[in-house]
Amino acid sequence: MKVIIDASNVAHFGKEKEGNKPRLDYLLKSVEALEKLGYEPFPIADASLRHEIDEKEKFNAMLDEGKVQQVPSGTTADHFILKLAFEEDCKILSNDNFREFNDEFHDINNRRIPFTFVEDAISIGSSSKPKKVKNILQKISTQMLNDFEKKGLESYKLKKNKKLSGIAVAKEAIDRITKTTENTFDSKIEDIFMKIPLFDKVMGMVEDAEKTSDFIIFVLVSPKDYKDTVRNAGNIAVTVGDRLKLDHAPLVAIRNDLFTKPGTFELNIIYSDEILEESPYNVNITINDHDYSFVKKNSRNIASTVAARLGTWKFPIVSVKPSMLMEKPGHFDITLEKGGEK
Repeated sequence: MKVIIDASNVAHFGKEKEGNKPRLDYLLKSVEALEKLGYEPFPIADASLRHEIDEKEKFNAMLDEGKVQQVPSGTTADHFILKLAFEEDCKILSNDNFREFNDEFHDINNRRIPFTFVEDAISIGSSSKPKKVKNILQKISTQMLNDFEKKGLESYKLKKNKKLSGIAVAKEAIDRITKTTENTFDSKIEDIFMKIPLFDKVMGMVEDAEKTSDFIIFVLVSPKDYKDTVRNAGNIAVTVGDRLKLDHAPLVAIRNDLFTKPGTFELNIIYSDEILEESPYNVNITINDHDYSFVKKNSRNIASTVAARLGTWKFPIVSVKPSMLMEKPGHFDITLEKGGEK
């Protein structure tokens, strides 16, 4: 990662206390220290530093050789450094808090790396952890599901968040399926997207039709519980199949779900003739620079959440790209593109 060195701030370290001129060796030591840490240092200085620094000739040579960049004439150095750092996704080595720019640049301390000199040896600190916009992944997923519903696709909305365990999942599935078959409700039961099975139909995406269950149990869990739940999927399927005396054990699909709290689960039970093999639509997310990396990193969890809530076997393709037009954290836009067919 590139690190912009606030050259004037580094060179001036301790100047007020000691009454000395800005020191070029402080700048050189900061470059060396960052390189040892694996960073690519990029010093930027304000226009006045060349007139104040202790080793003017050597510093001017560095400017001429491009080893230090000077901000353009008439430009505020701090603003120039911040703007470049956000545009290029760089860190900044500086002890300046840049408080006057907090309204324009969000979460500056996540970019800023502090430092200090002890007996002329530099010590590099750590930047603060980034502040996340609360529940942005859930907000994105909610809008995606709303957009899917506008296209005529209903989604699962029940949020019981029952305590997670293999036996709890099996019991809930048995109870839910039993009530469905006993009452033969039409279309929905307790706002769950469950429909009466047509036993002469089977899922086209399963190669061996004779072994196809009449329904799929989507187990929705927090991403933190995904791996542990996957290990119980087979036992859950066998338990449900044996208790309900089914010819074939149901297919249990574990899905990461951003609405489900850690340690809990939800079930979306859908009969095989209602399963969508492909997502009818894929999704493009345009988002602000601040949230881009976090949302992109979690794009698969977003896709899993939407697929499980819609009852889609395969995930929609979720692409994430930043936009300079979205300046504030939390801003995003979603567009749907035609995907696979039912």
